[in-house]
Amino acid sequence: MLIPSIDLLGGRVVQLRQGKELVVSSDDIDGWLDRFQRFPIIQVIDLDAAMGRGDNAAIVERLCKTRPCQVGGGVRTAERARQWIDRGAAAVIVGSALFDAAGVRVDSARLFADAIGTDRWIAAIDGRGGRVVVDGWKTTLPITPIDAAIALDPFAGAFLYTHVDREGTMTGLDAAPVMAIRAVTTRRLIAAGGIRTLDEIAALHREGIDAVVGMAIYTDAIAVSAATAYWP
Repeated sequence: MLIPSIDLLGGRVVQLRQGKELVVSSDDIDGWLDRFQRFPIIQVIDLDAAMGRGDNAAIVERLCKTRPCQVGGGVRTAERARQWIDRGAAAVIVGSALFDAAGVRVDSARLFADAIGTDRWIAAIDGRGGRVVVDGWKTTLPITPIDAAIALDPFAGAFLYTHVDREGTMTGLDAAPVMAIRAVTTRRLIAAGGIRTLDEIAALHREGIDAVVGMAIYTDAIAVSAATAYWP
C-alpha cells in the first residue's frame, strides 16, 4: 500500500531533500488532502514540532478529523501520544523518544504501548550508514536498525523505517535494510526514503511492506491517479 505524506512546516505543505533543502512548498493543504482522498491512510508529519520550534497542531487536528491519519513529529511523551489519539489520529508515530545515547529505551516503549495500545503506535527507526540516527538525524547511535527493531518488537504495532541516506533524493529505495528488518519482525512494516517509482512500491507490496511516498508524488514522478489505480 502506498501511504502519501503531508509534511508541515510553518503552516505549509513541504518536501525537504535530506531534511534540509526545501524543494516543494505549498499553501494548498486542502488541495493535497483532496488528491489523497482515495488512500486508506495519510501520513502527517509536523516538522516544526519535530524540530522543537512551534507546531502545526491545529492543522494536524483538522486533517485527522477529515481523513484517517498516522501522525508524527515531536511526540516525546506517552501523554502527547494519547492526546493525538483523542484528537482523532488513527495512529501515532514515535521516534527519538524511544532512544537514548546507549540505544533503545525499552521503558519508554512500554509507556507508549500502555498509554494508547500496541496497535495504535508506530515506532520510527531512521537509519543512516547502517546506524540509527535521532534528534532530526543529527545524532548517530551505536545500534543498527535491526537492533532497534528487535528491542522494540514486543511493544510497537508497526515500524516505519526511513533510509535517511536517500530521503528526499528520489534515487530509489535501498531494499536491503528494509528486508533485513522484515526478517526480524512480523509487525507491520512501512518503508520510506528515496522511493521514485510504482515498481518499487509494487515490490514492497508483494513482501507485505507499505511505502510512504512524498517527494515523488509532489514532483509528479509518481502520478497520484496511477497510484490510486494500484491501491484505491
